[in-house]
Amino acid sequence: MIGSRRVRLQHVSEGGSVTQLELFFDLVLVFAFTMVTDLAAEETTAKNLLRATLVLAVMWWIWIAYSWLSNVVRADEGIMRVAMFAAMGGVFLAALTIPEAFHDLPGGWFGPLVFAIAYLLVRLVHLGVFWLASTEDSQLRGQVARWSVGSITIGTTLLVIAAMTTGLVQTTLWIAAVAGDMLWTALAGEDWRVNSASHFSERYGLIIIVALGESIVSIGIGVAGLPISWPITVGALLGLAVSGLLWWAYFDVAALSVERELAHATGQRQIKIARASYTYWHFPMIVGIIGLSLGLKKVLYYVGDESHHTLTDALYGIPLYTLYGGVVLYVVALVGFKYYATRQYSMVRVVAAVVLLALIPLAAALPALASLSILCAVLVLMILIETAKYAQPRDELRHASHDLG
Repeated sequence: MIGSRRVRLQHVSEGGSVTQLELFFDLVLVFAFTMVTDLAAEETTAKNLLRATLVLAVMWWIWIAYSWLSNVVRADEGIMRVAMFAAMGGVFLAALTIPEAFHDLPGGWFGPLVFAIAYLLVRLVHLGVFWLASTEDSQLRGQVARWSVGSITIGTTLLVIAAMTTGLVQTTLWIAAVAGDMLWTALAGEDWRVNSASHFSERYGLIIIVALGESIVSIGIGVAGLPISWPITVGALLGLAVSGLLWWAYFDVAALSVERELAHATGQRQIKIARASYTYWHFPMIVGIIGLSLGLKKVLYYVGDESHHTLTDALYGIPLYTLYGGVVLYVVALVGFKYYATRQYSMVRVVAAVVLLALIPLAAALPALASLSILCAVLVLMILIETAKYAQPRDELRHASHDLG
């Protein structure tokens, strides 16, 4: 009897919160995000940026799989605890192999295949636990079966095949694996379970914080080993401010609004909000933050490394596009995140995204520090206008009862 209690799964109840083990699991994603940023920074070409985005998509798909699973069964109880640690090992191995995901480095194991196999093992652990969790829920069991037929076959098999190829064929297989997995998940049905809306929304809010944390890490990496100076100080604080403003844009109102809709929705409508607003719309947010991380890393390198650059040097090319484009992508995805759930959107944010795109040519002609200053100024203006324009509904939402049920 005691042994049975130790291995059985414990289902999550409404009002459940994120467990410490889930936070520990996310630490591996911090490392993975850092590795993706490093991969993108290694060679700032469109081809390499595409590869970094594809790797990020694969790591994201691992994370969202376990976010849904841990909303059904507690991550720190029974066999699920063992599964989480096993998955962490697989994710960590995949993250370690990110520099070799597309081409093998001399010596050691064959990197691309190690990455694909690690991904396969993590997905199989997830499928196995989800299958056990649906033992007494025929509707969920049917959903898991439908989803696994296409998702496991498309996503993992194509990556294993891609590991044995190179060039355009390899990239095409990666795109097919990622796109096929995402498309199949959308078409496989709405019979999933959201046992706790508060847990689900908190989980996705935390991954946004994890990604924003990576953008702050990139600031430090960009000036690591360089003597402190006023350009480094100003650049670092501006970068921190941009990350903080993106945090504000997500958590001040948008996250609360969507969480409330998720909690009040029922049946397939609830699943659709969870899948669209969180699983899908959060991915471009993460991509945008990683793009921002790359841009910030380059800006701080420009302003800090006086032996190769001067304060008048402009940021140009892909680093500039990822700096501004990353923020634009984040803001647009945030608009889509809220609109799908609430059918409301902020025109201020839409205008801010358009303005940032229009400012890219000007930013390319200005010193890197000035370009970062303009980016920060636009975000500050966006937040100030929103706070003033929507003061009353903002106050009502933020000070409403915390009982979303």
